[in-house]
Amino acid sequence: MNNEERYKITSNDFADLLVDELILEVIESTYSDVSINRINSQYSVAFIPAEYMTPNIIYNLGYETIPKCYGLMSISDKDSFEITEPRKVPANVLNGQGVLIGFVDTGIDYRNLAFQYEDHTSRIAAIWDQTIDSDNNYPEGYYYGTEYSKEQINNALRDENPLSVVPSTDEIGHGTMLAGIAGGSYDPRNGFSGVATSVEFVVVKLKPAKAYLKDFFYLPQDTLCYQENDIMLGINYLVQIAREFRRPIAICIGVGSSQGAHLGDGIFNDYLSTMGRFGDVAIIVAAGNEGNSSHHYFGEIAPTIEFNDVELNVGINELGFFMEFWGNAPNAFSADIFAPTGEFVGHIPTIFEQQSTILFEYEDTVIIVDNTLEDSLEGDQFILFRFQNPQSGTWRFRVSGFGDMLSRFHIWLPINNFISTDTFFVNANPYTTITAPGNEETVLTVTAYNDLNQELFYYASKGFTKENHPKPDIAALGVDLLAPTLGNQYAWSTGTSVAAAQAAGGVAMLLEWGVIRGNFISMPSAKVRSMVTGGAIRFPDLIYPNPDWGFGIIDISNSIKITRV
Repeated sequence: MNNEERYKITSNDFADLLVDELILEVIESTYSDVSINRINSQYSVAFIPAEYMTPNIIYNLGYETIPKCYGLMSISDKDSFEITEPRKVPANVLNGQGVLIGFVDTGIDYRNLAFQYEDHTSRIAAIWDQTIDSDNNYPEGYYYGTEYSKEQINNALRDENPLSVVPSTDEIGHGTMLAGIAGGSYDPRNGFSGVATSVEFVVVKLKPAKAYLKDFFYLPQDTLCYQENDIMLGINYLVQIAREFRRPIAICIGVGSSQGAHLGDGIFNDYLSTMGRFGDVAIIVAAGNEGNSSHHYFGEIAPTIEFNDVELNVGINELGFFMEFWGNAPNAFSADIFAPTGEFVGHIPTIFEQQSTILFEYEDTVIIVDNTLEDSLEGDQFILFRFQNPQSGTWRFRVSGFGDMLSRFHIWLPINNFISTDTFFVNANPYTTITAPGNEETVLTVTAYNDLNQELFYYASKGFTKENHPKPDIAALGVDLLAPTLGNQYAWSTGTSVAAAQAAGGVAMLLEWGVIRGNFISMPSAKVRSMVTGGAIRFPDLIYPNPDWGFGIIDISNSIKITRV
């Protein structure tokens, strides 16, 4: 990548592909006009003309190369608030001094008093705004967006018109909310305090997903979603800044996706595992809000039964959507599709018979089907359904298994941000709904609970992973938390990203105790996860690890206490 090629990063005329070194060789030998932007020594983003995204792209390059779409993992359900006592993760006198908290999200309103010291200088160490183009002010080696230093942010705060100096802001408010919950300054007048009030922030504002990618997955163009490769580069930037400052960092990921095998494998997860091995980098991830959205179906087919009928209700205003089928290896599957009228639409053969994309048409409905053997950890059969102008009503998929073993399969719809509430599985299963990248083993995956009634957030995603590995890891406050929002206001917010931010503040305290105060030489993400889960509060009547609660409720004080023993 060079300055002459970097326009491809933001141009809708070029498609982004997430590749390892092996696939990169294939792409460079297959396509012309290819540009490469490296993430690290293993992975890169390749840019090819968008017209090369032909129907057989998945067969040619694999589904993993297509960046997945991520959405926000919280909801703002109240506009007003009453003054309350600030709620914190208990940790004695720790406040995150000397620690960075990083966010890859919708940006931050740096003008908010929650991110300023008492002298009105900024607590933000750096911002990389991927949405603001500049000729030479992007972070070195990233080739897009604009980087703003703490000095520039302080200059902006002294100006009568701060946005004329540093034009980066947060139009959505999600990133501002999460940063405030994790470490916002104490505001006694409004009864607000972040968890770790002495941290400094590093922020990446994600650019929106490209139009071609939304079209590929039949997402409306006004859908608020972000690309996997931009998130990875954002995390890379956060780690780079932490290294430059020689400070530990807690990275909070408040976006998620239901795409993928729910195994914790693949390029993004492998990348997170690599980042989490660095000393003093802890990664905290929202578990997702898919538990009771009826977006997951789990099926079993006994050899004596031969098939399983899956019923999918499609809403009347649904213009398009996608759906992922993952069959457990080594079984092979086929499926027959029936329209809401009961009419037979088409047959999807086993993976060994299908060699290219299949197109089904029924009245105004178009269904594009890719049926492949994916490079997941288990080598599972994968079927991608993409529906255009689907007829409303209940569609039926008769899934057949082959062989003399019990056949198991999962089907996932998009996250609730990307699909109407009237599109759902009739006999849905609330488990195995942790959103990516929350299934990755070394990250701290956080679900949300309500401290008023000690119950989980109703829509919180549930574990375990597809191969029954424990997730989520921990529960944190995530229902009706007061948070800073735009214009120096506050609002109540709910969701697992809220809980992840709450936990990130607690992890910052743990990093202060462990790294800054010299109790550990190094605290990589896996060690942080082990300490946090080991010190969790557990209910005596539950078995742990628990697919709903993980290992219990976060308690940083107890994590430190048991580590000292």
